[in-house]
Amino acid sequence: MGLGKSEAGSSSSRLDPAPLLPQHGSAEGGGGGGLSSQPKTFANVFIAVVGAGVLGLPYTFSRTGWAAGSILLLTVALLTFHCMMLLVSCRRRLADEHHPKALASFGDLGAAVFGAPGRHAVDAMLVLSQASFCVGYLIFISNTLAHLYPAAFAPSPNLLLSPKALFLYAMLPFQLGLNSIKTLTLLAPLSIFADVVDLGAMGVVVGQDVSVWLAARPPVAAFGPPGALLYGVGVSVYAFEGVCMVLPLEAEAADKRRFGATLGLSMAFIAAMYGVFGAMGYVAFGDATRDIITTNLGGGWLSAAVQLGLCVNLFFTMPVMMNPVYEVAERMLRGKRYCWWLRWLLVAAVALAAMLVPNFTDFLALVGSSVCVLLGFVLPATFHLKVFGAEMGWLAVLSDALLVVLGLVLAVFGTYSSLVQIFHSSSA
Repeated sequence: MGLGKSEAGSSSSRLDPAPLLPQHGSAEGGGGGGLSSQPKTFANVFIAVVGAGVLGLPYTFSRTGWAAGSILLLTVALLTFHCMMLLVSCRRRLADEHHPKALASFGDLGAAVFGAPGRHAVDAMLVLSQASFCVGYLIFISNTLAHLYPAAFAPSPNLLLSPKALFLYAMLPFQLGLNSIKTLTLLAPLSIFADVVDLGAMGVVVGQDVSVWLAARPPVAAFGPPGALLYGVGVSVYAFEGVCMVLPLEAEAADKRRFGATLGLSMAFIAAMYGVFGAMGYVAFGDATRDIITTNLGGGWLSAAVQLGLCVNLFFTMPVMMNPVYEVAERMLRGKRYCWWLRWLLVAAVALAAMLVPNFTDFLALVGSSVCVLLGFVLPATFHLKVFGAEMGWLAVLSDALLVVLGLVLAVFGTYSSLVQIFHSSSA
C-alpha cells in the first residue's frame, strides 16, 4: 500500500503489482526466467503492504496504549499472513482445473470458487476499498495543507466552507483532469517516488520523535480503555491491507515453494517497523499525538518538505487508485466503454466524503473495520472453506469458520464503533 499506489488491484486490473520492480516472467513454473527472486519478492511485498495507514498508527497507540497497540499489530499481521496463504493455497489447487493465468487476481479466484457471485463480491469490496483509500488520501492532503497554511482561508464552522473544504475545492479541477486520462500506465513509475517519500517521511518522523522524547518524555499508557481495541483493530487491518496483491506477487515469484517463507519474513519485518513507528510517535507526544503524525512535526523546511512531499505523492497516485473503480463502474454501467462524466461523478463523490469526515485516523478505522476486514479475512476464509472443506479435518474447518465469524463480528461492531467516533468528532 505504499502511500497510494500499491493498493490498486481490482479483479480485472492489469497494473503491475509492484511497479517499482519490473515484471517479466509468466505466472507458470517455478524456476527463474525473469521471475522475481526472493529479495525482489520481499521488496514487492513491502511495496504492496506499506502505505498511508502507517501515519495513523501513533494516534491509534495513543488510544489503545503502546503495548496493546503493538499486540494488535502483531495479531493482525499474523491473521493477514494466514489469509494471504489461504488464497495462495486455493489458487494452487484450482490451477489444476484452470490455466494459471486465468487465476491471476482475487476476482478471478472468486469467480473460480463461487462463479459470478464470487467475482461480484470481490469487485464490490475492491471498489469500496479503493474509493475509501482515495477518500483517506484527500483527507490527508486537505488536513495537512490546512495545518501548514492556516491563514490561507478564514476558519468556518461549516464543513462545506472550512479551510479543509476550500483546499479540496481547489484540488478538484486538477483531479478531474487527471482522472479523465484513459490509460494510467505512465503514472505507474510514480511508485518509485512514493516509496522514496514514504521511507523518507518515516525516517524524519522517527528522528524527530526521538528528539522530542529525549527533551520532554510525556506520560504514556501501556493499555488504554477496552473500548479502544476495536478502533485499534480497524486501523491495524487498514495498515496491513494488501491481500488483493498476494496472487499477482506469488505468480511473479521465481521460487514458489519458498514464497510463503518470504511473505512471512516480509510481514514480520513490516509489523516490527509499524510497531516501532507507532510506539515512538506516541511516547514522543503522549496525549498530544495528532491523527496525522506528520502534523506533530516542528517547524522548519524539512518538516514542511516531508508533509508537502506526501501530499504531492498522494495527489498524483489517486488516479491510479481510482482506476480499478472506473474499470468496474464502466463495465457494469457503460459496457466497458470509457465514460468521462461517470469518472467525474465518482471523483466528486470521493471528494464530498473526504469533506464530511474530519479525522484521518477515524476514517482509517472505519475502512479497516468494514471493507478491509471483509476483504482480508472473511472472503479468503470462505473461499478456502469452499475449496478444501470436503477434505479438511474438523479443526481446519473450525479454524476457517471461526475466522469468518470473527471477521463478521469485527465488521459489525467495529464499523458501528468507528461511525460513533466519526460523528462524535464531527460534532465536537
